[in-house]
Amino acid sequence: MRRNIGWQQAHGCPGLGCAALFLVSFLLVHTAGSQQGFVSINCCGTSNTTEQGTGITWTSDDHILSPGAGECRDVSTVNTAYGGGNASARVFTSDGSGKWCYDLPTVDGWTYLVRATFLGGPRLRLSSANSSFDFSICSTTISRVESSADALQVEGIFGATGRRTNICMVNQNGGAAHISKLELRPLADEDYPEGEQPVVLKLIARVDAGNRDPNQIYRYPADPSDRIWTADTSFAGGRTVSSSQATLRGSNTSVPLEVLRTAAEESTQLVFLHTGLDASEQRYLVILHLFELDAGVRTGQRAFDIYINGARVQKALDILGDGNPTNYRAVILWANATGSLNISLVKAAYAAAAFGPICNAYEIFQVYRRAAETAKRDGEAAREVREELLVENPGHGVVGRWYGDPCVPSPSWEGVVCEERGTTGNSTFVITKLNLSRKGLRGSLPSAIGKLTDLRELSIGCNPQLETLVPPGLSNHSKLNTEYGNCDSHPSQPMRRNIFIGSVAGGSAVFTVALGFIFNCFYKRAHHTDEKDQKVNMKNANFLIPLNDTQILNPMIQQFSLAFVSDMTSNYNTIIAEGGFGVVYRGTLHDGQEVAVKVRSATSIQGTREFENEVNFLSAIHHDNLVPLIGYCRENDQQILVYPFMSNGSLQDRLYGEAAKRKALDWPTRLSIALGAARGLMYLHNFEGRCIIHRDVKSGNILLNDSMSAKVADFGFSKYAPQEGDSVTSLEVRGTAGYLDPEYYSTQKLSNKSDVFSFGVVLLEIISGREPLKTRGPQSEWSLVEWAKAYIMESRVDEIVDPSIRSGYNAEAMWRVAEVASMCVESFAIYRPSMEDIVRELEDALIIENNASEYMRSIESFGGSNRFLSVERKMLAPIPSPTDAPSPTPTICQIASPPRPR
Repeated sequence: MRRNIGWQQAHGCPGLGCAALFLVSFLLVHTAGSQQGFVSINCCGTSNTTEQGTGITWTSDDHILSPGAGECRDVSTVNTAYGGGNASARVFTSDGSGKWCYDLPTVDGWTYLVRATFLGGPRLRLSSANSSFDFSICSTTISRVESSADALQVEGIFGATGRRTNICMVNQNGGAAHISKLELRPLADEDYPEGEQPVVLKLIARVDAGNRDPNQIYRYPADPSDRIWTADTSFAGGRTVSSSQATLRGSNTSVPLEVLRTAAEESTQLVFLHTGLDASEQRYLVILHLFELDAGVRTGQRAFDIYINGARVQKALDILGDGNPTNYRAVILWANATGSLNISLVKAAYAAAAFGPICNAYEIFQVYRRAAETAKRDGEAAREVREELLVENPGHGVVGRWYGDPCVPSPSWEGVVCEERGTTGNSTFVITKLNLSRKGLRGSLPSAIGKLTDLRELSIGCNPQLETLVPPGLSNHSKLNTEYGNCDSHPSQPMRRNIFIGSVAGGSAVFTVALGFIFNCFYKRAHHTDEKDQKVNMKNANFLIPLNDTQILNPMIQQFSLAFVSDMTSNYNTIIAEGGFGVVYRGTLHDGQEVAVKVRSATSIQGTREFENEVNFLSAIHHDNLVPLIGYCRENDQQILVYPFMSNGSLQDRLYGEAAKRKALDWPTRLSIALGAARGLMYLHNFEGRCIIHRDVKSGNILLNDSMSAKVADFGFSKYAPQEGDSVTSLEVRGTAGYLDPEYYSTQKLSNKSDVFSFGVVLLEIISGREPLKTRGPQSEWSLVEWAKAYIMESRVDEIVDPSIRSGYNAEAMWRVAEVASMCVESFAIYRPSMEDIVRELEDALIIENNASEYMRSIESFGGSNRFLSVERKMLAPIPSPTDAPSPTPTICQIASPPRPR
């Protein structure tokens, strides 16, 4: 961790956002560790410590928070089992914000557990003994914390919707907040369902029902997700049973076997009562973990009804019944309750039920409907604005207090005004006003402000040392007003000026870049005599060309009217897919050609920039293995793209997508698809002397036409590779979890080798038939890259091959693909091959596959049952350590510094 902090300080990446970047990078790179994805923070800890018993490594938050955030206070006399070796609390006193957040690293789509420990009482020495504050996950408040209490532990479960999650403490009454420990743990997705809508779950109880010893708890490493299972000390009736020899049959539940091997049992009725719950009616999730300990019990002999507060919610449940292939069953129940929960398991009333009910463990959660959050694009842009400002204003009083989500939970960031958009239950917040006036800021106006697409008012007055050159990205904000203000005037009477002047300046710069693209000019930029102008240009260069009416587009690309699009899709009748941009509909042109019509959703995290990027790149590039653009529509705030319909869907669909789309692909077809996609990427990387980097290579973006030819799609995130004189650092890292190049993520330096890493993951998918990330099964198998590389390095490729093709491939061809995939996913870019090298290897593999020797075919004709023959392979030479790494001269497409010694 200290090594990461050193990188942060050396690169001037300030505050909480950058710390989250390192933690996410650590998670993505170190995917095979025993504490995979764990974040364990001892607030105010003086050094990293390893907890006895669990072996969990705890880190301090000193380098995670912005300088001066909170103060440390000793709470060592607090008598609590929650201490865990920490005798301190970080106290946040009122600093004008009322909101203090930790940004924790997450992977979009994963399920996580968050556990916070609050040690307080008189030792905190707060001015108000009755101070209280709210604890929230993202924008959803799940608990009120009273500072007068000696100790409290709050645990919640949520689904991540981005690469950062804000854990916040909010006190809107000018009071204080405090925290002693904060933990983040990834969970298996299927364990905790959301129900009909996105929710956050607050833990009420997690009980080892057969355990009566309060000193006996089970957590990590017994529980790989570090859930804490406590004894049931309140259970009075019935008896406990145990079986130290009982084994699970055909189940991979993550509940510790030590917990399941004990149970509470009754002859007729088993009751668990929980009181003191919320006095108003609330919704609860109850999960019963049932494991048959008696090997002599047969199907139908232990059946029982389940009641919650007197209402029967499950009839005649049989752990071994209903075709259940295992002796374990998790029963998930939803219920509304007021003040208490009475969970009763009652023996079924029929003769065959000879045994009474049993329960090994159970969990109870209070269900909170997930509150609206800031739209992802605005949230990311706002954090970039914060980071850009802090580069030249380190420790700034106002910007330094911009914690967590800019809009929610209330209060919003100082100077930021938000509006809620969308329908009830499906809304988001967008930023409409940004007031930077009279903040004492210096440096340049952040370029990321241009990404706030809903911004209507920008105040930047009375900052004498702030360069107010309006970023080019604001040129599309036709309704944006700026307030420049006068330091001598009254704050309520700023000088208002329309953004037109700034738009003209920005538009000129953009037009210059556009001309450079059209005429393929790749000369170095002219030297700017004004260093400030050069600094602004370097900072805002993003190589994306805005679409406008004067731009020369490919004449084959048509501009459709909204009415025509509605007609071709039969009023948007048939949905064929949904993605980050929006919904894709099936349509037909007047000449009978079938098309796919991609319509941007109002809530999409992608916007005008990605739309224009897609149109512009596809106007310039043409290759048999790239999806062509037929046309587009931009009318009435609608943004629509029209492509040829790909009848065989995506590679992802065919490998492991929905059952209805999943169809077997034999090995030669997979190899042909891989080669086609590689040729498409090679074309991009060698485009007209200046390579294009796709930035979102994944199996879902490789489409298949009716002849199973591969077409690389989705250029919304694509960029030109940096040239000499360009800044190689980008504040926005794009890609998809599981495919993202860890070096690109940690250094933010973009090169074509980032596409190579992602394509290596695709090759591993083609070989194994499994997804790049999954939280089911052993943690060592969560990451496809780490799991597969271990087998390849041990010459055990046959063990990772998709079972559906294990009897239908040539060993030499498979080995060539596996080895090139392994090289593609090397941690450092300089060790990865180019796309030209990859294409050559795949061509050789396909030749070998399609032209197997007469000897091999003769073996098959004489009774051979399997084309896979044992082939002795020499593995690649060991990768040299970074300290011995060569220092090749980077090409125009290979701007990536060699790794520093570790």
